[in-house]
Amino acid sequence: MWQQAGTLLWRAGIAAALVCAIGLLPWLTRTDPALTVLKARSAERDPDPQVLADIRDRLGLDDGPFHLLGQWLGGLWRGDAGRSWISGGEVTPAVLQALGASLLLMAVALAFATVTAALICARTLWLGAHHRLGGRGAGGSGSAVLAALPEFLTASVLATVVGVQLGWLPALGWYGPKWTILPALALGLPAGAVLGRLLDDLLPGAFAEPWALAAAARGLPGRSIARQALRRCLPGLLPNTGLFAVGLTGGSVAVEQIFDIPGLGRTTLQAALAQDLPVLQAGTLALVLLAAAFAGLAALTTRLLIGTALRDGALPSLHGPKPPVRGVQPIAYGGLLAVVIALGLSRDPLALNTEQRLQAPSRAHPFGTDALGRDVLARVGHGALETLLLALAIGTAALLIGVLLGLLPRLSGPLVDTVTALPPVLVALLVTAVAGSGPATPALAVGAVAWAPLAAHTSALLRQERAALHITATLGLGAGPRHLLRHELLPAVLPPVTRHALLRLPGIALALASLAFLGLGAQPPSPEWGLLLAENQPYAERAPWAVLAPAAVLALLGALAVTAGSGARWGSPRPKAGGGVRRPRRTPRPPVTEPEQQPRTRELVEAR
Repeated sequence: MWQQAGTLLWRAGIAAALVCAIGLLPWLTRTDPALTVLKARSAERDPDPQVLADIRDRLGLDDGPFHLLGQWLGGLWRGDAGRSWISGGEVTPAVLQALGASLLLMAVALAFATVTAALICARTLWLGAHHRLGGRGAGGSGSAVLAALPEFLTASVLATVVGVQLGWLPALGWYGPKWTILPALALGLPAGAVLGRLLDDLLPGAFAEPWALAAAARGLPGRSIARQALRRCLPGLLPNTGLFAVGLTGGSVAVEQIFDIPGLGRTTLQAALAQDLPVLQAGTLALVLLAAAFAGLAALTTRLLIGTALRDGALPSLHGPKPPVRGVQPIAYGGLLAVVIALGLSRDPLALNTEQRLQAPSRAHPFGTDALGRDVLARVGHGALETLLLALAIGTAALLIGVLLGLLPRLSGPLVDTVTALPPVLVALLVTAVAGSGPATPALAVGAVAWAPLAAHTSALLRQERAALHITATLGLGAGPRHLLRHELLPAVLPPVTRHALLRLPGIALALASLAFLGLGAQPPSPEWGLLLAENQPYAERAPWAVLAPAAVLALLGALAVTAGSGARWGSPRPKAGGGVRRPRRTPRPPVTEPEQQPRTRELVEAR
């Protein structure tokens, strides 16, 4: 009980610190809030000192940020979040209306994500239900390609082709259910690809557990075994599913901008850029509360699914030692990516030729040219050095921080929920306020949130692994916490989390691309891949090669990351010099005789 109270206080303290930081945003950035408000109200009006003084007096800016923050917090108890500094309207109804639009978009996007994840896992489920998995691990370079699709690029293509050219669905506005389909597709496909890939990574271990083998031996239908395997794997994914839901609600800023959706992400972005503090604070608080609600729902669902087994320490391990998956796919993808980069590095990425604007691919320009006549292949090749190195550095740091904080779930849980609730644009603005603007600002902003899904994944897997039967046996043999962590827990948790980090490597590049698309990332004439997508996106209909080339390279990076990550194993058998196999050292487990094992297995199967 005391631990739960401490967690609640920690969560409330983080939310309060975040709201206070947002309330200090104009003063942290050393900008005049009155001038920003004036420009937001009327960009053409001259900043007359008398007009600025009148705005300061009307908004109470001269009283200081803490007085304004106290007034805003005092009104929250009455359900009054103040009035907008820009429009003068009440904040609470506007934020609730934007939240409703975002929740509807999130629900439809999650439905598309669920269908996408089901399609990715369908083959593994079918093979497992029919006992044909063998040594097959999780596959799917196709899922990596889907996960690497830029949301804003997918949204632009869907709006242009499906909405405008074909006229099948409405592309702009927010007037009913039909207007949710295209933006939900743009959001749901990448999210479903990531979730499906993570689930596909866990399913082979579930089908290899004793209960599944016993159920197959008793002749239970394969459909029932597959359903129970899904139930066994879902608790490890529920925290990340909640993070995706919150991210789809507040982080879909670019998609809401393209489809003109009055959602909470877009509302928060506009308030942040205009420094409309009452709207910005109310929107952020709504996202934080939503994240806390999803975290509680995920914990409750996990308890309903496997709560008794977690309490009694009766779970088998999903992550036993496995041999690394070897194949030619990583070599093929890596070689193709290296060839593209090498060919691009031999060309000039800044050479202008306005007479060859938006030229189609040819022998002279294999990837075509952009709106300024620059060679797209050259810009892709030179941008790879910046994009890949930056994404790899951020991904490595996110993996280390995520694993370390994931080992401390009571400390990191509320922090993960709060960080995930923040739109990347708002994080970029806060980072700019603290560290100043510069080329490192986008990297700091993305790195500040990239660790959160990995920490949630680590905590979820660690919780299940601590309840495994072999952990109970190892403790009974007198193993200490250090031995348990080094030889039992980390070998089970690190490989799937590492594969998760590799799967998110293109997502990190896409997060940088989203900031560039919104004007907060790399600046021209940088050939960074995100900036290439942002610069050429307006010409997608006339010159699709200008955006398809960097998007295809991003997809190639995703396929390389996933196929290379399939070999991320821990404790795999290694051949000796004499040709034998040296097994990894593990704590011996007490033998279980067959007569003792069968009744317990039958009870577990019948309980399921």
